[in-house]
Amino acid sequence: METQAQLGMVDFVEYTLENGLRVILHEDHSTPIVAVDVAYRVGSKNEDSEKTGFAHLFEHLMFDGSPNVQRGEFDRYITRAGGWDNAYTTWDITNYYEVLPANQVELALWLEADRMSGLNISDVSVRTQRDVVKEERRWRVDNRPYGTAEEKIFAHAYKDHPYRWPVIGYMEHLDRATLGDVKVFFQTFYIPNNATLVVAGDIDLREVRELVEKHFCPIARGESSIPRVKVAEQPQLGEEREIVPDSVQLPALFVAYRIPEEGHPDFYPLVLLSNLLSAGESSRLYQSLVYEKEIAEDVEASAVGMEDPGLFLITATAMDGSGADVLEEEVEKEIDILRSQAVYAQELEKVKNQIESSMTFGKQRVDQKADLLAHYATLRGDPHQLNREIEHYLKVTPDDINKVVNQYLSKTNRTVLHYIPKNGSASPR
Repeated sequence: METQAQLGMVDFVEYTLENGLRVILHEDHSTPIVAVDVAYRVGSKNEDSEKTGFAHLFEHLMFDGSPNVQRGEFDRYITRAGGWDNAYTTWDITNYYEVLPANQVELALWLEADRMSGLNISDVSVRTQRDVVKEERRWRVDNRPYGTAEEKIFAHAYKDHPYRWPVIGYMEHLDRATLGDVKVFFQTFYIPNNATLVVAGDIDLREVRELVEKHFCPIARGESSIPRVKVAEQPQLGEEREIVPDSVQLPALFVAYRIPEEGHPDFYPLVLLSNLLSAGESSRLYQSLVYEKEIAEDVEASAVGMEDPGLFLITATAMDGSGADVLEEEVEKEIDILRSQAVYAQELEKVKNQIESSMTFGKQRVDQKADLLAHYATLRGDPHQLNREIEHYLKVTPDDINKVVNQYLSKTNRTVLHYIPKNGSASPR
């Protein structure tokens, strides 16, 4: 009998243009729509330490004018054609995508090729988008309850690797961004040989291949080698801890453990461990902290997959009357149980089923498939991992879970943040 994952296999054609652009085409005639996705292998980790926030700033600037598209016109082209578009930036990748009626595929290809061929950005554009990003930072980080938690966690967990600064960047660096800086960043990273183009949906492979060649082949390959991050973070040898008075109503706990990169053999049991701890109301931490002891309003665990070694995160918000120190103590008790006792086979099977269902349903729409193909091609070097990934999870054993708990979830390998109301007192240790 076929598994859900096997039923959800994604077929595609892959090739590379002479200018280095990687192209992936996926045919899906279930709905008359198409998704066009362009992923550049550049994220915040590729920035200068004195010019943080550039990758995310660029996400905004790419909509601000190119040789044949005026400032502010990109979105209007897409919406007038009955589609929608967006973009996102991470530590490792910047991704742009459009979803349109299938008969509008050439429009999206023309738009993406036009801005890959060059930008038509002025000082006004840089100042405007810089202010937009600064306001976004105020909303998402500076003026949001617990908003600085991620930034603090990464700054504690990474001392050398560029993951140590936030994707959105620092205010003082954004203030110093210039038009000249923008041009250098574009010429370095926004080139065909640093990009993957995915077209997925109701397409004819031959026709789309011709359109791709028509619009993208004239774009020149980058003239110099693309700088890559080669910093290897040293092992963490001692706990990092901070108490953060903040404008919050309730205390909260944030714990981060250093773990291997996405695709490492240990990454898969760590993902399953995160589900075992917090996926659903029957999960261990939810049962213990929320239901039984009633000390937490919520709790979540996640394994953050990145191109370089990432983090395993546990977060919990205290119930009124409880504290971050109590949350930490109870979380540690649950981890101690996992250190010494094997996970039940039935419990592991449940979280495997959760992962399998999630991965299967995450490939239902053409835009989801386009995004996943771009992700695996860009960060893992192999889009075929989209179809193989589930097998790594299904092979995980209770011993594998026990191994990663003992190897990575140690006190010397973690960062702990206690967020407390500004008028509250620090949690005793």
